[in-house]
Amino acid sequence: MTAEGRFGPAELAISVIRLAAKFPFVRTEIIGKSVMGKPIYALKMGEGPFRWHFNGGCHANEWITAPLLLRFLADYAEACAAGGTVGGRMAVPLYRKTTLWVVPLVNPDGAELVQSGLPPGHPYYRELLRLNGGSADFAQWKANVRGVDLNDQFPAHWEEERARRQTNGPGPRDYGGPAPLSEPEARALAEFTMRLRFDAVLALHTQGEEIYWNYRGLEPRCARQWAHAMADASGYAPVYLEGSDAGYKDWFIQTFGKPGFTVEAGRGENPLPWSDFAPISERLNRLLAAALDLAPPVS
Repeated sequence: MTAEGRFGPAELAISVIRLAAKFPFVRTEIIGKSVMGKPIYALKMGEGPFRWHFNGGCHANEWITAPLLLRFLADYAEACAAGGTVGGRMAVPLYRKTTLWVVPLVNPDGAELVQSGLPPGHPYYRELLRLNGGSADFAQWKANVRGVDLNDQFPAHWEEERARRQTNGPGPRDYGGPAPLSEPEARALAEFTMRLRFDAVLALHTQGEEIYWNYRGLEPRCARQWAHAMADASGYAPVYLEGSDAGYKDWFIQTFGKPGFTVEAGRGENPLPWSDFAPISERLNRLLAAALDLAPPVS
């Protein structure tokens, strides 16, 4: 982490290496690559039968979700090693009953663009400048480097979401691409999910301090109860959401019929300032630990 609070692909790679070196029980894997060839990392913790998945950094200007997830993992690993607590819960029992896979940064190219800007030698320099209305300020950019919103990329009523968005071409936000899973980042996440067939997933975004837990009535009966348990732990609001499709948790619920959640961390305007990191992390750790604790106990 730099003094300025920057956290892009380079900082992520360093953090992953350090975390795995300090805690040998943290396993790392590369599940795919971005448009620009940057690795998309996954980290594994736990030995239990219930498979949880958390991901973040899907939207470029929500890059702060990546270090938030890394902070939770580091605190969780430290608590496991010391026999202590994470988010107010004993860590070792969580480790024994769950296997957690975390993808901290789904959109590394976009996160780098938002934080570092557009250097003249960038392969997509002219196109990105045009898509951004000629502005060199990419602070509000949500999409990947090809101008596709990765959280509108999943095959869950994708056509309806595209019609609702009324965005017919690439740009900073809201374009779902030429077809579902056209982008390597979304495709890597979908293939990873199909391979490991998680029992529950949580996609971390910013902002609003809300938990979305339903999708077209396809969610399991426990989903509302689980959302309220996470809300009780964090102070976030559980929200029944309608009129939204093609997101990762939408696709997961539709495909597997298992609990899927989108959590909007923090409050303010994206990108949230680094000064918000510590207070967001403290409440988010409680929410994520509560999520792990929802797994059925080991028999």
